[in-house]
Amino acid sequence: MDNDTRIRLEAAAFRGLVEHLQRRTDVQNIDLMNLAGFCRNCLSKWYLAAAKSEGIEMDYDHARSIVYGMTYDQWKNDHQTSATGEQKLAFEETKPLHAVISGHN
Repeated sequence: MDNDTRIRLEAAAFRGLVEHLQRRTDVQNIDLMNLAGFCRNCLSKWYLAAAKSEGIEMDYDHARSIVYGMTYDQWKNDHQTSATGEQKLAFEETKPLHAVISGHN
């Protein structure tokens, strides 16, 4: 496979992931972190880091709006619930497995 094809396929996979996460507003970020070690915010930070590495000016709020499909404040207001004690405990226990996000800030 040539490099241009690989990049197109990776971009399509990224778009599919973002679309899926935008549809699954019932899935909280803390659940994603606890199960997969990354969440919508992580994905936004990776996107921002990639933009910066290409010399594209962007801020974190803009990157989040791309991933969330709306402003972060709107998403929190419409979809975010308070984390339970169990979720918070799992978050702390899984911290060593959480994604490393290089290039962000």
